[in-house]
Amino acid sequence: MKHITVIGSGTMGNGIAHVFAQHGFSVNLVDISDKALEKALATIAKNLDRQVAKGTITEADKATTLGNIKTFTKLEDGARQADLVVEAASENVKIKLDIFKQLDEICPAETILASNTSSISITQIAAVTKRADKVIGMHFMNPVPVMKLIEVIRGYSTSDEVCQTIMELSKKLNKIPTEVNDYPGFVANKILMPMINEAIITLYEGVAGVEEIDTVMKLGMAHPMGPLQLADFIGLDVCLNIMRVLQDGFGNPKYAPCPLLVNMVTAGHLGVKSGKGFYDYAGGGKELVLASRFKKQPSQIPA
Repeated sequence: MKHITVIGSGTMGNGIAHVFAQHGFSVNLVDISDKALEKALATIAKNLDRQVAKGTITEADKATTLGNIKTFTKLEDGARQADLVVEAASENVKIKLDIFKQLDEICPAETILASNTSSISITQIAAVTKRADKVIGMHFMNPVPVMKLIEVIRGYSTSDEVCQTIMELSKKLNKIPTEVNDYPGFVANKILMPMINEAIITLYEGVAGVEEIDTVMKLGMAHPMGPLQLADFIGLDVCLNIMRVLQDGFGNPKYAPCPLLVNMVTAGHLGVKSGKGFYDYAGGGKELVLASRFKKQPSQIPA
């Protein structure tokens, strides 16, 4: 397996392309615009510079990694020769199903089709193809070049051979693959997202403020980042989408997203990506500043 196609050049997609290219694979990175691809390459170069500064790679390694990546704006051009395709598009069922329908027509019969979805059913994705045995989940963690885990998700029809291939491939990327079954949220987000949602409910109900909630979880539970800051980092729209997948998939009211989360996403306050969420990132600095609507006593925060 030498030729990898990554679909989507956003935060996850460029990180996945970075990791594959750094480990000697030929990578085709596909997105709908040249502007998005230029931004992705700039991000990869910046992250490689960090590795050079830390002494973990050399300037020559950086040049080789960037040289292993080609960019495409047409799916058929970027995926036609792939041994493996990793889809990292928006966490939207319709978008993913459409991509996999196209991939099934474009790619050779032996190509493995993987999704980086964080919650959407691999079985549902595989059902729109004629190669359900070759469809699998590869859920990388963010930031991809740093985090070791890959959740390898077996769909209902994923073959043992394909699963083993992806497990071995993940190890070649210096990652630690963990095999899980295909149920809403898999393991990571079935546990993480309800915790984040509960933190938002705790704020919504006026139990404590943003900083207090995050401080309790960081100092009391040894979490490196508080749940509200983490939600900002993930993207509040992504958190909301995953909660809705859990709610729809299990039909259990405990997965209902907090109304405050719904309102913030509706208002376009999505966290780091929009410049404002539970914290304010408009200055572009690393220091957290409470967003203006949360600079109140908890009891005054509108429910």
